[in-house]
Amino acid sequence: MSTLLSAQSVSYDQTSGPLFEGISFTLRKGDRIGLVGHNGCGKSTLLKLLSGNLVPQSGSITQSSQCLMERVEQHLPSSLEHLSMFEAVAAQLPENLRMDEGWRIELLLAEMGFDEHDWQLTAGTLSGGQHTRLLLARALIKQPDLLLLDEPSNHLDLPTLLWLENFLKQWNGSFVLVSHDQRLLDNVTNCTWIMRDKGLQFFRLPCSQARQALVEKDEADKLRHQAEQKEIDRVERSAKRLATWGHVYDNEDLSRKAKNMERRVERLKDEQTTLTLGTPWKLSLKGEALPANRLLSLQHLEVRPASDAPVLFSVLEQQVKSGNRVAIIGRNGCGKSSLLQLLWRSYQAMTEAGYNEEINFHGRCRLGYYDQSLQQLNDNDSLLDALRSFAPLSDEQRKMALISAGFPYLRHNQKVKELSGGERSRLLFIGLTLANYHLLFLDEPTNHLDLEGKEELAETLNQFAGGFILVSHDRALIEKACNRFWFIDNGKLEEWLDLEQLYTAMGAAPKSQTKVVVPQQKSEEALPEASDEDVLLEQLMALESRLEADLKQKPRYQKPKLQQQWREAINQISAQLGLN
Repeated sequence: MSTLLSAQSVSYDQTSGPLFEGISFTLRKGDRIGLVGHNGCGKSTLLKLLSGNLVPQSGSITQSSQCLMERVEQHLPSSLEHLSMFEAVAAQLPENLRMDEGWRIELLLAEMGFDEHDWQLTAGTLSGGQHTRLLLARALIKQPDLLLLDEPSNHLDLPTLLWLENFLKQWNGSFVLVSHDQRLLDNVTNCTWIMRDKGLQFFRLPCSQARQALVEKDEADKLRHQAEQKEIDRVERSAKRLATWGHVYDNEDLSRKAKNMERRVERLKDEQTTLTLGTPWKLSLKGEALPANRLLSLQHLEVRPASDAPVLFSVLEQQVKSGNRVAIIGRNGCGKSSLLQLLWRSYQAMTEAGYNEEINFHGRCRLGYYDQSLQQLNDNDSLLDALRSFAPLSDEQRKMALISAGFPYLRHNQKVKELSGGERSRLLFIGLTLANYHLLFLDEPTNHLDLEGKEELAETLNQFAGGFILVSHDRALIEKACNRFWFIDNGKLEEWLDLEQLYTAMGAAPKSQTKVVVPQQKSEEALPEASDEDVLLEQLMALESRLEADLKQKPRYQKPKLQQQWREAINQISAQLGLN
């Protein structure tokens, strides 16, 4: 198996200290690697080092001369916003080849699920899922051997995520995929890199198996560390005893043996098995069950993003009780977040407006809201002050909550606006658990969570005493934490009891992505009227050219179905012209 990329003793430092030290690895053809680790450990930095966008402080990264590598950007570059889809992909090719390679661009856009009328859409007007597919097309047009993908599943709705998973399954090249979606990683990878403790652990296993292997290694290391510590303690005691005897009896031989033992203790400490530092905090959410028939009821509700905007969908009748763990599922833009925002505004206005026949909360219900924009936290508050609005607790209680979540005392007067997205998310979770709510609205709470954080969220939601409504595209979280499933489609919200049936109904791709079109192959190619011989000859030459060009591609880039269509059309036209 040929080597595509290798690294030797690579280190990289930030102003706050070393990010990783002395990591080495070899990436071979056929490796489909999932790169995981807690937030801030250096995953994106490592991808930038591999792609050459950053240079390591020490060590070396060597790319094989036979390896063509492309990095799929995490966000659409601003320079592409005013270009059409076609132009954005064409910009990856040398200018003198763009006209001749136009058919390949069209073929690739079709494979990405874009219809012909989409090709001239401006890139800046596309959705997040469309951006991901366009950025993939920009990388694939160069026919790379190795793809670097930095969290391509972020902010994708479930149908687009399923499409991405299916695409990566079928792609024959190698890749390094940074993601916090364990289900995606398990389904598309065969190797795992785990970044931890400023190092890199390699397993030739998919993600969940690799993480379990690391847990077993940690347990073995812990036992080995304990055995080594017992030996260190034994030798230390012997050294002290010999040193005492040497001093009492003025025996140089005993004193010399004592010094040798002390040197041995130092060697044993240097060689002692290192234990992991673990993750910086553990996520938890505590709630309270309200003894009532319902926490929330909805009746003939129409949901729209603003009061003067068109209706996105309607809700005929639904109720939420303590113990109900509701997942709202649907495509991006269908109105999931709009529903939570509408309910939150209604709750805030409940005391002033009184009873609302469309949205009715229990009079004693305490509601908490995790907004994906994290705007419930005031930018100018200190970390300590930011928690005051959640619960009437003492300063000492809030300080202990911050410390237990990984915020040391010296940071308690730091401003909220100085926090990273992950830290801001952590602070909001602290506030929600301090308040002990009856009902929670959680809008995309996993956007800033790593794999451990997602697992902890699923575990704590399973134990949450109240009820919650969750908007998420994370399948593992939905399956582990929820017992009711609301699906928004075709302008209405309906409840599904069987999640697997719902996945099947949604399909492996959005409807607009399921059709694969033949670029520039309009209806007249089927078999035009036989009277115009020149038109038939022109089309025959064009079809033969496309077939020949596709056959020259590497086998993994060829399109057998299109080749078959072209051959059938060639045979029909040839028969009509009497060339068979």
